[in-house]
Amino acid sequence: MTPASFQYADFVKNPKRSAGIVVHRGMWQSAPENSLLAIERAIEARHNVVEIDVRRTADGQFVLLHDDTLERMAGLDKRPEEMTVGELSSLRLRNRDGGAGNALTQEKLPTLREVFDITRDRIFLHIDVKHRDVIPDVIDFATEMGVDQQVDFWTELKSEDDYGWIVANISPPRVPFIAKTRLNVPNGGTQRELVLRMAPLICEVYFDELEQVAALSAECRQVGTALWYNTLDPVACGHWTDTEALRNPEAIWGSLIDAGISMIQTDYPNELRSFLDCRGRA
Repeated sequence: MTPASFQYADFVKNPKRSAGIVVHRGMWQSAPENSLLAIERAIEARHNVVEIDVRRTADGQFVLLHDDTLERMAGLDKRPEEMTVGELSSLRLRNRDGGAGNALTQEKLPTLREVFDITRDRIFLHIDVKHRDVIPDVIDFATEMGVDQQVDFWTELKSEDDYGWIVANISPPRVPFIAKTRLNVPNGGTQRELVLRMAPLICEVYFDELEQVAALSAECRQVGTALWYNTLDPVACGHWTDTEALRNPEAIWGSLIDAGISMIQTDYPNELRSFLDCRGRA
């Protein structure tokens, strides 16, 4: 049974908390991304959430890997879906974000079972399941492992079809759920309406103008939904990036928080933590 003091929804809804720090693929600057070591270092740094990427193996188990193939992280041009968990869990990972420029380490490609074992009651997990149809099985596995209220599941909410699939297969609030919503697209108004109707625990938002975030935040507060934003350089909106935040944290992270963002996923969690600590003392 999950302790009442360590449930994801309680953390998100706590009105006294600072902005939540979400560590992208673990502390990958000093360990292989999506590795047990990268996750453990996020725990040791006392961050709030660690993001992981999950795929299903040929024998129906779950492992951590972002890419379609193992080439970047393990130097093997094969899909994890074509291999068994035994074959995959023996593979050594390249350091940091992989590629030929990073040496192989002693860290092995982890299973989701191993991850749940080290994160239980210690840090929350943002689980990016790379194929949407696999999400229900990962939810069942998290429930079996007793961590279903310490993890979140994420998918896009762009249409009525998405809405129906999420209700049928994820059934919020069965587990903490994040709806990905884009305000900066032609049907942005429709996506906004779907979010407000569903009222998920969290809404990951993409935007053109910060005023769009502030307006959505006011509406989301009425239905109990928190806003999440990725300052990751490859996916961020406009100049609202980690790179710009490192140059001027108040202008980027501070402005996002003031507009209503209360969860930030970043490749620079320690720097975000330092900024939040300094801002809290100001």
